[in-house]
Formats: sequence, structure tokens, C-alpha cells
Amino acid sequence: MTAPSSGPRVTIIGSALSGNKGAAAMLESAMQTLDEKVGDVDVTLLSMYPAEDAAQNHYPNLSIVPAAPRQLGVTINLLALLYFLLPPLRPVLRKRSKAIAALTSSQVLLDQGGITFTDGREKFLLYNVASILPALFVKTPVFKCAQAIGPFEGRINRIVSKIFLPRSRTIVTRGRITHEYAEGLGLKNLVAGADYAFSLEMDGTERDAVAELVDLSFFDGGAAGKGDVVGVCPSVVMQKKVDAAGGDYAAIIAEFIESLQSRGRNVALIPHSVRTGTDKTHNNDLPLCRDIFGRLASQDGVLFVDRELSSQQLRWLIGQCDLFVASRFHAMVSSLAMAVPTVVIGWSHKYREVLEMFEVEEWAFGSDQLTPAYLADRFSELEEQRDEVKAKLDENLPKVKATSRAQADLIAQIVRG
Repeated sequence: MTAPSSGPRVTIIGSALSGNKGAAAMLESAMQTLDEKVGDVDVTLLSMYPAEDAAQNHYPNLSIVPAAPRQLGVTINLLALLYFLLPPLRPVLRKRSKAIAALTSSQVLLDQGGITFTDGREKFLLYNVASILPALFVKTPVFKCAQAIGPFEGRINRIVSKIFLPRSRTIVTRGRITHEYAEGLGLKNLVAGADYAFSLEMDGTERDAVAELVDLSFFDGGAAGKGDVVGVCPSVVMQKKVDAAGGDYAAIIAEFIESLQSRGRNVALIPHSVRTGTDKTHNNDLPLCRDIFGRLASQDGVLFVDRELSSQQLRWLIGQCDLFVASRFHAMVSSLAMAVPTVVIGWSHKYREVLEMFEVEEWAFGSDQLTPAYLADRFSELEEQRDEVKAKLDENLPKVKATSRAQADLIAQIVRG
């Protein structure tokens, strides 16, 4: 980590460069827009996977500081509490702890958790609180980048949310439903926004980089020779929900792909969350995709992207698809950002509220409705209405991107004081 400079500084938590490429897209969107709005800003990422993130860090102004859940929840929070309670120790704490040094020298902490403080995810509440509490202890403003929060009907979540959410400087709500939940809780520190990943810009090198790893003739009908390509992006989070309810998510997706094959469609099987070198499934859809690919009776006409790509490369690749089926939230964001008509299998309000911004919310359905027949029917309907859906995506995309980028202006105001 570089020594703190006298220039503007920002600390980020809740996102990453490795693993979940939705988190990477949010982080890299912040890096791009803050460079534009603030200028020479030094950024520190409090990282859940510091070694993996450091290996993929190509930003000279981004420092990676370890903050795995236990380290964050115990060590960093305890040191921040000591910083608050014992002012004479502050110079020592800043010197000994990179996390405390980053937080105390930053003008703002950006919390980029995608969904926080929501009913049904109480097991993550401790992490949601631990992510922002050190900044509150050291009196660094907390800016919660566009994310889903709520509902707040559960007693524990409601109590904890009422204590901590009002203490953020700004909460950017990621859609109408989240905004209504937050207003219902009585929050006043709200700004209606759009997911930060919609701000992600590509630099023009993506095609050549992807071509070194993937046979791009597949998308031109060369290798497959059949025409349309349907992108399919599974999610291990969705798998756990479906399987816990007695279903078999991998079998359903495999059967759907085989139905596309039987109708002469090419399929690109694209994991949007990949951790290279491990079979652990947290933030890693690659083992699930291998399972799905292995279940296919024939692999003809199926391109399996069996490696980790960057968030920009994934966005470009998704943009080459003619139609898309997403279970990963930020794979959906990328397909919408590339104006690819999409069917979404979701598990919370966070999917529908983003689709609402494009006037295509009817193309999302819940995991409780997922069957081979229902998925096939919804996809067939999308095929029939693809031109109308694409027109809506094209029409609404500029407004959504502008709303996303507006976060950088709000952050810049805090940084400049």
C-alpha cells in the first residue's frame, strides 16, 4: 500500500476485481468515473480476497488492503472502536493498521454491497454492519452506492436497519421498490439511482483479448453455422435456492439448453462469477457451469466459457449474444447495458426494479416458478417479441446510464467538502 497522499482519497468496501464480476464492474465503474469527476484520487479497496484482487489490479492508484470477513468483523472493527474511544492511540493505530490509515485519510467510504439489510438475509446482517461501522467510528462519511435494501418486515432486520442506515451520509437506492422500502423505514438520506455497473465503459481492447480465449467465429455462425446465439448465465446462488426447495437447478438449465439445441440455436454458457484455481462455490459459478455442460447429451453448438474474464470482456461477450437468459444479477445488468433482450430468473426484488427502468419487468420471474416448461415458454415469448423488447432497451439505456453516472457527482461533492 502506498503512503497516504495529500490529495483526495476514497476507500471502497463490498466489491472486488476477482470472483464476482458484478462486484468488479461496480468497482471499475467507480474507478473510471471518479478519475473523471475528482481527478487524481487515491483509492483503497478493503478486500475479501486480497491476493486474488492484487493479482488482477492494473490501476496504479488502487491499493488492496486485506479485509476478509473475520478480519473485518473482529480486527478492523475493534481497532476502529479503539480509535474512537482512545484518542491518544490514534497515531499508533494509523501507523500499525493499513485499514485504519485508509479510512482515516479518506474523505468517504463507498459501500458497494449489492444487496444489504434485507429480510431473508439476516445471516449477512453482521457483515452489512461490519462493513460500515469502522468508518462510522472514525467519522468518515459512508456513501452506500446504488444497491437493494429492504424489505424491513423482519424484526431483527428492521431494528438493525433503523440503527445503522440513518447514519450513512447517502444511500443510493437501485430502483423503485428499494426506494419505497427505504422511505417506509423513514429514511431521509436517500437518492434514487441506478446500479453503478451501468457506468462501466469498455476501452476497445475487449474483442482482441476475448479472441485469445474464445472462438469468436461461434458468434458469426462460422464454427456453429446455425445463426442466433443464446447466452445462458447460471448462478450458484439460484442453484442453492432451487435445490433447497426440492428442485434440480443444474438439470433444469441443462434441459433448457438441450431444447435450444433441438431448435437449431447456438448456446454460449457464460459464468459471470469465477474464482480461478478453486472449486469453492462462493462467488464462483464455474463448477456449476461445468456440471451443466457435462450433463448435456451433446455439446455441439454450445460454447462453454470455462475461464475467468474481466468485467469489460464479459460485457463485450454478452453483447455478442442475440438473446440472453440470466440468473446472475450483474450478468443481467451487462445484457441490458448491451441492449440484449433477456429473460431473468431472479430471487428478490432487485431484479425486477432494474428491469422496470427499461419497461421490461415482465421478463423476470422467481425461482419458485422455475420449471423446464415455464422457462421454455417464457423464452419462446421473448423470441417472438425480441424486436419490441430491444427497442425498449435502446430507448431507456441512455437515461439509466446517466442516472448511474450521477453517483460520481454526489461522491465528488463529498470528496471536495
